[in-house]
Amino acid sequence: MIGFWLMLAAAAEVPNLAWLEGDWCTQRANGRQTCEHWGPARGGTMLGASQTVRDGRTREFEFMRIVTAAPNGDGPIIRLGFIALPNGKNETMFAWSPDRGPGVTFFNVANDYPQRIRYWRVGNKLHAEIALADGSKPVRWVYARAR
Repeated sequence: MIGFWLMLAAAAEVPNLAWLEGDWCTQRANGRQTCEHWGPARGGTMLGASQTVRDGRTREFEFMRIVTAAPNGDGPIIRLGFIALPNGKNETMFAWSPDRGPGVTFFNVANDYPQRIRYWRVGNKLHAEIALADGSKPVRWVYARAR
């Protein structure tokens, strides 16, 4: 696992992700809505949670962390990483990859799917996308601030 964190770009400046903070929800469509909550960065960690409700029942959920320190307080100091725990199973880590586009992008090419996670803002909308590393097979969400 140490090698995973060491592949992060050391020269790039870690982005400020305060624009991600808040409660965000997609428009309700066909009885389905996804909401994400992102808290402020504290102690090298930004905590997030996602919940998809369809027809009044939780269908999917995910706990997420964006970290700027070793995930469990030990090991090498990392630049920035995304740790996903979808439906409470199989924690998966993604490394930040600096790019010129808006927002923030994380990769784990060893993961089956997704291999890339990307968040960005356009005005008052939060956009999220998961895909394969090359951008194929994308799944996208557009969130509005819920509060």
